[in-house]
Amino acid sequence: MILLLWFLGHLTYITIDGLSDEGKNADIAVILGSKVNIDGTLSERLRKRLECGLQLYQKGRVKKILVSGGLGREGFYEGDKMKEFLIQNKVPDSVIIVDNYGNNTIATVENTLKLRDSLKFNSIISVSQYFHLTRTKMLFRNRHFSNISSVSPNYFEGRDIISLPREFVAYYTQLKSPSN
Repeated sequence: MILLLWFLGHLTYITIDGLSDEGKNADIAVILGSKVNIDGTLSERLRKRLECGLQLYQKGRVKKILVSGGLGREGFYEGDKMKEFLIQNKVPDSVIIVDNYGNNTIATVENTLKLRDSLKFNSIISVSQYFHLTRTKMLFRNRHFSNISSVSPNYFEGRDIISLPREFVAYYTQLKSPSN
């Protein structure tokens, strides 16, 4: 019973935390990648993340946008496709940083922090699906970067039901990940 309560409590926390937007500003938004379709178009989930990051930029809440993703099975670098979307939506090229080696959340966090000195940022808004943000922020904090907040798009799909328990496992598996 205690394990079930812990599990349900954590899922509740992930949901509330992921859906909360504290309205903070930051030096940079980090938009985590997701699937690019076989025809090169963005998946709906990825497009919604980018629209969310775009709004942060348009509202002046961030000065720069880092897009991070890997090479998908479909043959496209997520970061390049994400940048194309932002440029098509009138974000200047000079504001966009591409990380095409963010193959997973840990890689995105590590790659982002490697750029800290050159990009001179002290605050981040992480953009991803609501269920993904608690773990993402934890990974940044475990690497001694605490000025992290998050925003998620208002986009929900059936696979969220599977993603929430997966995030529970990933959170505790990565809580003490080897690079901490």
